[in-house]
Amino acid sequence: MAVKVIVVGSANMDIVAFAPKLPAPGETVLGTRFEMACGGKGANQAVACARLGAETWFIGRVGRDSFGDLLLQSFRETGVRTDFVRRDEEESSGVALIFVEETGQNEIVVVQGANGRVQPEDIDAASPIWEGAKALLVQLEIPLHTVGYAIGEASRRGLLVVLNPAPAPRQPLPEEWFGLVDVWTPNEREIEGLTGIAVTDGESAERAAKALLERGAKAVVLTLGAQGALLATPEFIRPFPAFQVAAVDATAAGDAFAAALTVRLAEGANWEEAVIFANAAGALACTKVGAQPSMPSRLKVETLLQTQPLP
Repeated sequence: MAVKVIVVGSANMDIVAFAPKLPAPGETVLGTRFEMACGGKGANQAVACARLGAETWFIGRVGRDSFGDLLLQSFRETGVRTDFVRRDEEESSGVALIFVEETGQNEIVVVQGANGRVQPEDIDAASPIWEGAKALLVQLEIPLHTVGYAIGEASRRGLLVVLNPAPAPRQPLPEEWFGLVDVWTPNEREIEGLTGIAVTDGESAERAAKALLERGAKAVVLTLGAQGALLATPEFIRPFPAFQVAAVDATAAGDAFAAALTVRLAEGANWEEAVIFANAAGALACTKVGAQPSMPSRLKVETLLQTQPLP
């Protein structure tokens, strides 16, 4: 039977324009390509959980507009349950306006829209789905008080709580979260926002992870891009090397990692199995362009694990 995972978070429509250069203030630049795809960290992670074989439920909001229709359609096509995704009557669906120049440099403007109106009442409305759930996965693209409420509810019910603290917090997070969250999955920039320690090498990565543990974190899995990941618990710290793949786009690789780690831990895997599985999922996400289109299937992850075993 598939493990049951609840994801609370954001859903955005990503609108991407490519051009030879980014425009200066007041300048109009002719673009070369346009793409539109479903995104948002919460939605990406929910899609990844579903593709990895979990029974996945998403709690959030979209607008009553065409973007909202497309976001819900994407969920349903990948098997994510949307019974408790609310259609907001006052705000449009969230959007990310992304401008990319040929060098790869980009500029992004995110308009939260309905994501900014996800409330504790949305969590309460979904109370029937907590029964039998094994894990909660959350991020920071919806109001923090709602994130905290979801964390509290999941912890009270005995679920595994995984927090992907992205985007990097611009204000201190509530101290009580450190006693309730089971696993933190920051990247280098996000852990610097949490600890003030810039991660530039292995030694600074360990110091930053230890700093989170000293604040009360139960476990930290720090993602390090091409360098893999660092697992830190009160008992031990261990690096895990990355899988070697032909990377074309790292968009949402962290989302694939967080989802895969959550699914395997919820299934009862040990730390080593879960982090290696998550590393494989994150690596595969880099081999395709886009956010949700790059979230790998369970079969692809298991195939990579069989063909490229790590020590």
